[in-house]
Amino acid sequence: MLLLLAPPNHRPPMREAFQSMWQSWVDSAQDFLVNDLKHLIAILAFAWVAYWLVKVVTGRMLRAAEKHPTVGLARTSQIRTLASVLRATGFGIVGFLTFISILRDVFDVNLAPYLATAGVAGVAVGLAAQTIVKDMINGVLVLVEDQYNVGDVVTIAGVTGTVESMSLRKTAVRGFDGTLYLVPNSQITNVANQSRDFSTTTLNISVDFSADPDKVIALLNKIAGEVRQEPAYKDVFLGDPQVLGVDQIKGSEVIYPISVKTLARKQYDALREMQKRIRIALEKNNMLPGSPFRVIGGSGVTQPGERPNAAPTPDPTTNKPNEINPFSGE
Repeated sequence: MLLLLAPPNHRPPMREAFQSMWQSWVDSAQDFLVNDLKHLIAILAFAWVAYWLVKVVTGRMLRAAEKHPTVGLARTSQIRTLASVLRATGFGIVGFLTFISILRDVFDVNLAPYLATAGVAGVAVGLAAQTIVKDMINGVLVLVEDQYNVGDVVTIAGVTGTVESMSLRKTAVRGFDGTLYLVPNSQITNVANQSRDFSTTTLNISVDFSADPDKVIALLNKIAGEVRQEPAYKDVFLGDPQVLGVDQIKGSEVIYPISVKTLARKQYDALREMQKRIRIALEKNNMLPGSPFRVIGGSGVTQPGERPNAAPTPDPTTNKPNEINPFSGE
């Protein structure tokens, strides 16, 4: 009723405000379609390309590791961990840059105060968590450089044992006594890997001084060759065992070293079998083990505690009494 009585050129304030707001929206939409839409499409296109590149690179890393059976399950697991970390990091960086670009180029938001605040907060967090950052950076280097794998026997940070698990933060090492050590990756400065490529072991055989060295060397070569050709150990050896000859002489003990090269951490069973056969062969050939406590004297071998060619000790009860007068000296 009031609208009908109102003058034709006078409109209610609510209607004018609505029309003004609508016109503002239309103008903003037109400006967005004309000017800002192309920026948004370009930013999203860049983000999609970057996302696709990260996905392709990490996917190829996994496929390359799985196509080579010699890499092993442990190495494949490490590459999978590294690929997942790279993928998550790449997606995070792409998402952050995309968000910043949209706010700046599309919505005209001044990001300088926010970036300054974020920079100060980042420095504070970095100082508080610098050890964790060092752990993760060193963990990435361990994975990339393939310093050790799960199942390897290593010595890291003064701890020796078998690697049970790995992450960017820490390495779990199981000691030979069953103790589990958790080593932060930032503390790993030197790595001694005992399971890489091959193992070289020297087996020292002790034989008595009385045995003929040529016969001992020939016997040791024969036994080492027999163990080398055993079906159970044939694939373990990477070369023929080498008897190096006479290495040391201590008392009546003569040391004959045998150098053995095998697959990494696979030498123990073969060495036990070799030592057992050497023990039996030495007994059959009447070759006794030597002892560093028996000394070779002029009249033969003496037992521990004896002195070769020692003069007999005189009996003090058989000495003549002293006939000199201690007062006059006569």
